[in-house]
Amino acid sequence: MEIAKMIDHTMLKADATTETITRYCGEAREHGFASVCVNSCHVPLVSSLLKGSDVKTCCVVGFPLGAMLTTAKAYEAAQSVKAGAHEVDMVINIGAVKDKNWDFVRDDIKAVVEASKPAIVKVIIETCLLTDEEKVKACQLSEEAGAAFVKTSTGFSTGGATLEDIRLMRRTVGDRLQVKASGGIRTPEFAKELVEAGADRIGAGNGIVLL
Repeated sequence: MEIAKMIDHTMLKADATTETITRYCGEAREHGFASVCVNSCHVPLVSSLLKGSDVKTCCVVGFPLGAMLTTAKAYEAAQSVKAGAHEVDMVINIGAVKDKNWDFVRDDIKAVVEASKPAIVKVIIETCLLTDEEKVKACQLSEEAGAAFVKTSTGFSTGGATLEDIRLMRRTVGDRLQVKASGGIRTPEFAKELVEAGADRIGAGNGIVLL
């Protein structure tokens, strides 16, 4: 198992400096990670630093709450792709899930999927805030909206990835979508367990520790 190629080397802290982002890009190139995942303001820098490598530029939009206007979320995605992002990790509208406003949830995701083309979209469903029934529905709506991945967590809420959630998400999407585990993944052993449970990608704040 080539774990490095499954890791999104992630730096989403509010106080992340240019120096920190530059270091993450260097580490990602050195170890052959899947991507460097950053807040959208850092996309131009990351894209320029990763140019000519196999490491993709990934960013988050609607982060970390997912609770802004759909038009704003889609605009952030479109501008990020224009600036060089290959992958967009968006946060769903969690309140709309709780309201069972399924059309809104689906349309919110679809707007970002359409705005992000040709980049792919990973949908962060924030599992720690959802019931199992809501997790399943969020995964189904992500598939209907054309997303490429479903993802467990922002890492900024009350919990992160669990083996149970990865298994549930994998059962729900089958092999039609990919599954990303993120949040609280700090050991190689846990990363390996998550992959065995069905994760295709691992989002981690220190990918080097997982090697």
